[in-house]
Amino acid sequence: MNIGVDAAALGMSSAVTSHTADVNSGYWNPAGLLALEDNQLALMHSSYFASIANYDYAAFAMPLDGDSAVGLSVIRFAVDDILNTTQLIDEQGNINYDRISLFSAADYGLTFSYARQLPVQGLKLGVNAKVIRRIIGDFASSWGFGLDAGIQFESNNNWKFGVMARDITTTFNAWSIDEKEFETIKDAVEGQNQELPESTEITIPKLQIGVSKKFYHNYDYSLLAALNLNVRFEENNDIISSSFASINPAFGFEFGYVDMVYLRGGVGNFQNELQIDNSEQVSFQPSFGLGFKYNGIQIDYAFTDIGDQSVALYSNVFSLKIDFSIFR
Repeated sequence: MNIGVDAAALGMSSAVTSHTADVNSGYWNPAGLLALEDNQLALMHSSYFASIANYDYAAFAMPLDGDSAVGLSVIRFAVDDILNTTQLIDEQGNINYDRISLFSAADYGLTFSYARQLPVQGLKLGVNAKVIRRIIGDFASSWGFGLDAGIQFESNNNWKFGVMARDITTTFNAWSIDEKEFETIKDAVEGQNQELPESTEITIPKLQIGVSKKFYHNYDYSLLAALNLNVRFEENNDIISSSFASINPAFGFEFGYVDMVYLRGGVGNFQNELQIDNSEQVSFQPSFGLGFKYNGIQIDYAFTDIGDQSVALYSNVFSLKIDFSIFR
């Protein structure tokens, strides 16, 4: 749930909290769903580790009236067709390749979003209810639940501000482990997997604060500049970190021509990396993206780590967005 969706947003290093305004707002900031004028559908695919792991996303959103909108999104991140060799050798010590089976390790996220215009002019509120499902073959599975809340505000001079609070109630994932299946693997490596793992996972709250503004030149050209501050309430390797919280900035821009062709870029994920000589070096993750929109159909591409400047996962990301106004 932290990887991100929509190649347009990922091309800007995910610095979209303040200005997201389409079907993908259900992920980035549900308050942005109020910008919808018609139903929208979004699809995205990316792959990691030479296509061993696949990340897929689909979302649908629609306005209810002038003051409210709803959305639904599904995310799947999985490694499929993993070989299960725990039964390869039978009780007599014979090797039987027919006893090899396949399984998947998959995470699912289902999000229900609702957005509402507040009585204050320019102020919007959105909330998410999330259901998390994690499956590791027949060995284990879990269910989790969580809530997000976001606001957006647009000033009279077109500055936009946004705040997204993720997992505000702390998201819990409760695991159910098949003890029979666990018995088949607990002695696979001597001294390892001897006890059942913890049955509860906890995702602590996170805060994303954003500001952006769009500039126009001769009506045909536009430049969107955005800044995000991603706050996690833990001490880690983020460029700004303390025992109370850590802050990781992200910068993004989008250059547009006649609201049809887009060039995007951004930099984020600043980390203090410990080097082999015990010194620290700041790493970062640059991103690049392209987009094309015509008659209600938008196709976007992003490459999320130019030059491999970061140890984070990088990928080629493709996404499609369809505005249902093309059918009317």
